[in-house]
Amino acid sequence: MRKISALVMILCICISFSSCSRPELVDDGKISVVCAGFSAYDWVSVLCGDRISKIDLKMLGDNGADMHSYQPSVEDIARIGNCDLFIYSGGESETWVDDALKNAVNPDIIVINMVDVIGENAIEHEEHEGHEDHDEMEYDEHVWLSLKNACLIVNEIEHALETLDGENAEYYRGQCEEYTKLLMGLDERYEKMTKNTAGNTLIFGDRFPFRYLVEDYGLNYYAAFDGCSADTEASFEIITSLADKMDELHVDCIIVIEGSDKRLANTIKDSTKTGNKSILEADSIQSVSKKKMDMGYTYIGAMENNLELFEKALR
Repeated sequence: MRKISALVMILCICISFSSCSRPELVDDGKISVVCAGFSAYDWVSVLCGDRISKIDLKMLGDNGADMHSYQPSVEDIARIGNCDLFIYSGGESETWVDDALKNAVNPDIIVINMVDVIGENAIEHEEHEGHEDHDEMEYDEHVWLSLKNACLIVNEIEHALETLDGENAEYYRGQCEEYTKLLMGLDERYEKMTKNTAGNTLIFGDRFPFRYLVEDYGLNYYAAFDGCSADTEASFEIITSLADKMDELHVDCIIVIEGSDKRLANTIKDSTKTGNKSILEADSIQSVSKKKMDMGYTYIGAMENNLELFEKALR
């Protein structure tokens, strides 16, 4: 069974039984949307377009903190409980969500679990593969790193906006159609890139949140850690195995994700026969600050940058 966060339980109790602990949320007539993560936040922004001033849109963790260790504040839980639409990934690092939703004040809240939306496309977490008890299943939460998944989720969000604001349904449909074309066009560019590059194997000297992406395009990979494991130290066997694999397959680039100190990648690099390897930093779009968003950071832009990086790594 999933572990229940003691902190979240305490926060929920505070909200339910202590009116002085609960922040005052003003009803200004706007549609209230709360997103646990940047991708959903950006997609809502795009779908609302010129109508964004009519939306009270909030992203949890907009200080750039690692969402894997995020715990909601009293204000966050109150905001979720009062919102019209709540969107989250549905992964194992968000076990606090169930408890937060039990205390939702709005009985008509629409909740979008992105793992549920992609259905059979969801990839079971590697540590649990082969588990027969479906109540125990945990899925890889990094669903946004698949452009195909993004199309499904964006359409689900658009349907929710139609439900909440039926008078402007046609506008949301038009925004969704145009954005879906962008996503599909970028997906085609990934398909073309992977077919036209000499290699098909990626080496990650870091955590590995890109499983959906490599599955989409039939790429092979070797990584120091599964998913976004909390492990920070790789064994000697893992280091030598990755170094040997780079030598064997003539892979010249080691990939890390944003925020890495690159120590492990450098150790792997130094363990190869030549040591003449590049270290590239991919963007997992997980920890995005408001400052970064204000500078024009977008989901499409991040995935375009990743396309260039993976092309270089495979070339």
